[in-house]
Amino acid sequence: MRAHLVRRTFTARGDLASTVARLGFVQADPIRAPARAQDLILRHRVSGYRAGQLEQRYPSLGLDEDFVYAYGFVPPATRALLHPRVRPAEPEGLAREVLAHVRANGPTHPKHLVDAFGDTREVNYWGGHSRATTRALEHLQYHGWLRVARREGGVRVYEAAPDVADARPAEERWRALVLLIANVLGPLPETSLRGALRLARWGVTDVAERGGAVKELLRAGALERGTVDGVAWIWPADAAPDGPVDASRVVRFLAPFDPLVWDRARVERLWGWAYRFEAYTPAAKRQYGYYALPVLWADRLVGWANVAVRDDVVDVDLGFVAGRPRDQAFTRALDAEMARMARFLGVRTDSTSIV
Repeated sequence: MRAHLVRRTFTARGDLASTVARLGFVQADPIRAPARAQDLILRHRVSGYRAGQLEQRYPSLGLDEDFVYAYGFVPPATRALLHPRVRPAEPEGLAREVLAHVRANGPTHPKHLVDAFGDTREVNYWGGHSRATTRALEHLQYHGWLRVARREGGVRVYEAAPDVADARPAEERWRALVLLIANVLGPLPETSLRGALRLARWGVTDVAERGGAVKELLRAGALERGTVDGVAWIWPADAAPDGPVDASRVVRFLAPFDPLVWDRARVERLWGWAYRFEAYTPAAKRQYGYYALPVLWADRLVGWANVAVRDDVVDVDLGFVAGRPRDQAFTRALDAEMARMARFLGVRTDSTSIV
């Protein structure tokens, strides 16, 4: 299963537009260490990809930002599964005023709303505090009144979103979204798929009955179920783990939210250790590091890497679950990944060091 999953996850590389269309969803994260998650995900899937290219080319690619099972970038076909969402006829309160402002003024940076509406703060989803105007923008985007036009230095710039025309029935959109998520993350244990679908209920909001979608897709042959070591797994019909597979002997530094490691339970089941994302863990309690990138060697998840650029040099602090692999093939593959990381970050390929 490990080798099959790795081979399926890292298929032949394509260009940026076709890769995002094929994936259907690329998870985003604002932390840059050494690059944002969306860039770290795409570098393994897009030929010649460089950090920041998704943000730079976003306006010309016809993409959107939205919530699937997490927040990220979606092509038009995926956005059509998410909208329309349940909402009132018009927003209320500050959100109504913010929407009118954006409609009247065009693409709007959040800082411009501070001048118009002040700097009032309120509690956000995470228990911290955000500007009330920022919360209004997020509310309007989620409900489909606004969309992200572009980003400036990682900050979302908003514009009015077009109305949804000829929307498919909600139950049909939900089934299609279930299949999309299974394609992005699968094969995976059935319990893990259902966990992702619980998060995705915020993606399609107006579904009366969700529980039968997996059964319907299994019955239709779009999904398949199998038992691996006594555990029920689900995979798309074209991704059945049949026959032996040899994984390429390549080292990859993965994003914490790469589809291969997104399901932490699957990571522990297949590779025998509990990878954790610790950016929001107090430093004294971290085991792996602030933004540790899982290290994949062929089909083995052997450890983690904390990567930083200091004085135009890529520094890599490596940790291993059961000691560093001793064969020379690993050393050569690691050197190659360091060079790829340097090119991706725009640093000289001979400017790398291992701590």
